[in-house]
Amino acid sequence: MVTQKHKIIRTDKWSLNPSGAQRNLCAVTISVYQRACKFLTSIVYTHWNLLGSLNTKEAVPIVEQLMHKTKKNINPKYSIFGKVFYKMPSYYRRAAIAFALGQVSSFVTRYRNWQSGQSRNKRTAKPPLLTIGSNCYPALYKGQCYRLDSLHEVNIKLFNGKEWIWETIKISTVRSRHVVPENKQLSPYLIEKNGRWNLAVPFHCKPEKRQGVNRVVSIDQGINTTAVVSVVDSIGTVIHREFIHPGKDIDQRDKKLKSIAKKASKTMGKGGKLHKRFCSNTYRKCRNINRQIAHQVSKRIVQIAIDFDCSVIAFEYLKNWKPKGGKKRSNLKQKFHGWLKSMIRNYTEEKWLELGGKVKDVIARGTSSNAYDGSGKVKRDKANYALATFSNGKRYNCDLSAAYNVASRAIQELTRRNDSQGRSSRSSSRSHRSRAVLCDLWVSHT
Repeated sequence: MVTQKHKIIRTDKWSLNPSGAQRNLCAVTISVYQRACKFLTSIVYTHWNLLGSLNTKEAVPIVEQLMHKTKKNINPKYSIFGKVFYKMPSYYRRAAIAFALGQVSSFVTRYRNWQSGQSRNKRTAKPPLLTIGSNCYPALYKGQCYRLDSLHEVNIKLFNGKEWIWETIKISTVRSRHVVPENKQLSPYLIEKNGRWNLAVPFHCKPEKRQGVNRVVSIDQGINTTAVVSVVDSIGTVIHREFIHPGKDIDQRDKKLKSIAKKASKTMGKGGKLHKRFCSNTYRKCRNINRQIAHQVSKRIVQIAIDFDCSVIAFEYLKNWKPKGGKKRSNLKQKFHGWLKSMIRNYTEEKWLELGGKVKDVIARGTSSNAYDGSGKVKRDKANYALATFSNGKRYNCDLSAAYNVASRAIQELTRRNDSQGRSSRSSSRSHRSRAVLCDLWVSHT
């Protein structure tokens, strides 16, 4: 088996169950860490001319010389750091320095792009701001900041207001990435959100490349049906097809969006403006529903690929595609705004790469407008846009036909790349892969 070369980092959330006193200790520790990050960010930004050309490993010792007192470094320039953050553990200090370097580097890059006009969509666009210590949480280094003897409890070094002490906190739930022997556990983060404490445990995943049979899972994404999935082999045989459309969640989201429109009409009347955070809570709920829909659909797509022993999932390349407005008083434009094409594709890729699979993007032009059987252009049904009539009079689901064509293009591209001695896709008996349909696979294997 050949391992994949690119780096895959995934994070598990391990829920903690601290006591009341331990919650206070964790809160104090995070507060001290965030104040240290603010202090160090100002130091790093002041000396960025010296630090900007260095990597993190080279820059951290230089920053320590500026603010940390030792026997060899008796008079650091910012000696007040040791007085304000008394006996702060070295690994907490170095984690804060690394965070400050990242914050300043990001700001300098964004500000340079703003000055050159690369990031300005409007002439009145305001410059970026240097965010100091916002929403940062301490990284826990093994042996120095945390000790994990079992999956039931963890020892963490916390600050009680006077000194740094070890506290044993119970772990209530864990995920499953630590079970995979190929996954390498990295330094976790101590995080608090909505009164709940957890460890964000990242893993460096090294999955073995999937060696599935010659089958491709292809997806056609639409607004009438969220995802139409088909499994096609190298000779053009359709093995499986499925329609994925979580209608209940979509209806719930659309109902909430309609309530926003009603509230807006009552607020504005015939004129006026809405305030900045108008219905922000409802919008947040809609975003969460969209995220849930995307996770459900992507999870099912990956499961289909596993069940049929596939190694490649194919999507249409829709990154730069922009929807056109529908007719007057139609809700087509609103439907396109709720189209989760990018979110579903990204979530599917994240899940599938972790399992050693591959995601392929093919040219989208003509997948829906051309019939899979090679009969030519299709004519959409005006009453039901998901149905189409082929040139030979055949009635078929247009999205399903498009899914077959997506699979055909993916298979032809993979075949051309992997089998250099085989028949070229420029041969007269096969269509060019950017215009290929399913019947081209039938022709090439007859």
